[in-house]
Amino acid sequence: MSTFGRIFRVSTYGESHCKSVGCIVDGCPPGLNLTEDDIQPQLSRRRPGQSSISTPRNEKDKVQIQSGTENGVTLGTPIGMLVLNEDHRPKDYSETDLYPRPSHADWTYMQKYGVKASSGGGRSSARETIGRVAAGAIAEKVLKKANNVEIVAFVSSIGEIEMDRNPRSDKFQEILQTVTKESVDSVGPVRCPDPTVRDEMVKLIEKYRDSKDSIGGVVTCVVRNCPIGLGEPCFDKLEANLAHAMLSLPATKGFEFGSGFLGTKIPGSKHNDPFIFDEQNKRLRTRTNNSGGVQGGISNGENIYFSVAFKSAATISQAQETATYDGNDGVLAARGRHDPSVTPRAVPIVEAMAALVIVDNLLLQKAREYGASIVN
Repeated sequence: MSTFGRIFRVSTYGESHCKSVGCIVDGCPPGLNLTEDDIQPQLSRRRPGQSSISTPRNEKDKVQIQSGTENGVTLGTPIGMLVLNEDHRPKDYSETDLYPRPSHADWTYMQKYGVKASSGGGRSSARETIGRVAAGAIAEKVLKKANNVEIVAFVSSIGEIEMDRNPRSDKFQEILQTVTKESVDSVGPVRCPDPTVRDEMVKLIEKYRDSKDSIGGVVTCVVRNCPIGLGEPCFDKLEANLAHAMLSLPATKGFEFGSGFLGTKIPGSKHNDPFIFDEQNKRLRTRTNNSGGVQGGISNGENIYFSVAFKSAATISQAQETATYDGNDGVLAARGRHDPSVTPRAVPIVEAMAALVIVDNLLLQKAREYGASIVN
């Protein structure tokens, strides 16, 4: 389905080469100061054509708020947002009428619906994520006002070049505590905060770009100042919600929470996070954070962190042996513009989906707390 969330609900619409893409946000609290200026920065971070290591498609991605606000204030009614597709070239995809692109969604969409978008990836295109990012920008503003929540994502690996993501590493924990959107964007197009691997990541992407190929990578995200108590056991644990959100993104192939798979190699005596009393904030905290800020499916007040794996983009410009829809052997050389690595542009998309999960769980918890207050 194209709708996500329970209280803060987002429905996205649009294909990669239709007239516009966008979303409807339902459940945003009334009285929030909101204009296009609050939303545009995240869309500009996501847009194509940002650098030599991204797709050359040139879209301004200017958002227009269509409904749900008046005089720059939310009304509590559905917020409609629209972004025009301006630099679309449907004819670049005429070959896909004959050939399903290898590892793309052409074949499965045709089998499921009996019809598919004639150009680009349709709803499977990363162009669909514009609506998610626009909605996520609103969610981030709500969270900032409610609890000073900060959500920052960054590239932690490209191909086999990776920064240290060991949760027991002081360097990694310092990055999680201090990294900002501004610092991530200021270090260059690859958006990696570790200077020891950043340049090599760029060179690797350029290598695959020049050979008309693609390469994957990993985006790591941290959520700071998340309220305690978010998450709905048993089937809607907070990390399960985050996994659902991240794996719904195009090109994702894996999700790792907290210590992740590395946690399987550490004995419980070393993996457990001992509690300590925080005198400044007058509450319990944990000395370490292998749990990733969630225990029993519920946020515990520590930094929430996770990583998302993005595969090498399926659309490449190399000639590939494949078959036509009717089963005849052939060669497909796609002409569409594509990212040699989708990973750097995925950073604001991961932040958006994290914000949508956290704000939805926050509103759900506030409803529970209010329900308890009226019966006690």
